[in-house]
Amino acid sequence: MRGRAADRARYDRATAHLDAPLAIVDLAAFDANADDLVRRAGGKPIRVASKSVRCRALLERALARDGFAGVMSYTLAESLWLARSGFGDVLLAYPSADRAGFAELAADPGLAAAVTVMVDDPAQLRLIDDARDGGREEVRVCLELDTSLRLLGGRVRIGARRSPLHEPVQLGALARAIARRPGFRLVGVMAYEGHVAGVGDAVKGRPARSRVVRTMQATARGELAARRAAAVAAVRAAVPDLEFVNGGGTGSVQHTAAEDAVTEIAAGSGLYVPRLFDNYTSFSGRPAALFAQPVVRRPGPGVVTVLGGGYPASGVAGADRSPEPYLPDGLRYDPQEGAGEVQTPLLGPPADDLRVGDKVWFRHAKAGELCERFATLRLVEGDVVRDTVPTYRGEGHTFL
Repeated sequence: MRGRAADRARYDRATAHLDAPLAIVDLAAFDANADDLVRRAGGKPIRVASKSVRCRALLERALARDGFAGVMSYTLAESLWLARSGFGDVLLAYPSADRAGFAELAADPGLAAAVTVMVDDPAQLRLIDDARDGGREEVRVCLELDTSLRLLGGRVRIGARRSPLHEPVQLGALARAIARRPGFRLVGVMAYEGHVAGVGDAVKGRPARSRVVRTMQATARGELAARRAAAVAAVRAAVPDLEFVNGGGTGSVQHTAAEDAVTEIAAGSGLYVPRLFDNYTSFSGRPAALFAQPVVRRPGPGVVTVLGGGYPASGVAGADRSPEPYLPDGLRYDPQEGAGEVQTPLLGPPADDLRVGDKVWFRHAKAGELCERFATLRLVEGDVVRDTVPTYRGEGHTFL
């Protein structure tokens, strides 16, 4: 057996004593993906994006490897929890309005030293000050540069709506304001180019669209490299001892790392390699995170039904947000039903070889969101489950 068939045999043997639904992480694939990220980063450290992992044990596994340093978190509550759990460098990638969390941060020297929060508006600074509740610790802050590509005088925007700070002069002005403001220390700049790092440029069956995406991304990379360098220079003029400039994502690691202004890269999805990362010319990874659903019905020839499986990913609704029936190879959704809340019919020749109780293995569309469906991950090495570790949800945390 080779390829997918061999993987299916390994996963079935490793979990033969376990009932589905269940989720696994293939440790060999996880480690190989980590090595590939480090190689592409070209010597710049990788900050692990926790929203794409959502499991403390696997965050620790990544950070124990050479080439990884620090966590990029997604909520303030998560950031404080990670810091209390021993993670000493946590960058919150999104602004927060968690007043209780800011009061906790401003009152605790250890937390204040470990956590950096994101700001892009003076109103956020005022909210933090109003929430201090007597806490006097200096709050570490990072500015976010909007990376969207704007064409035709700004009438066309390509990229996510994130920070209002698009021009270098805007970052420089806010940097100077923070430098003058007591209670805050500006330590970093972040710029996440999601339209480059998170959009596949080699979509199967869509060659024309893929060519357009590649052209757009090449244009966006060139424009952003110049604007990011100017923005960092403007911030450094106000804060010469800036600690870091974070950029990139799994799909753009090597391109972002090539910019002199960038000191570290953010990545997380590339550790699990969910299905949305199958469509890139810049890299190819190994699927490391999968989940299994049990066959519970055989409605007729060429069809089986598994329990549940309707785990759509966030983003614009569409077929690409559904999990992919992965093992055995050759299964597909019934177009009249798709992936269901409590049952999912699957069609295709492999269905006739599946029995009630057998496992069908799926890949989720977006990395860490899988962990919101499972309390534990089974860590598979070869054809053995080496460990069982809790996800965030398994530890009782649902941060969003």
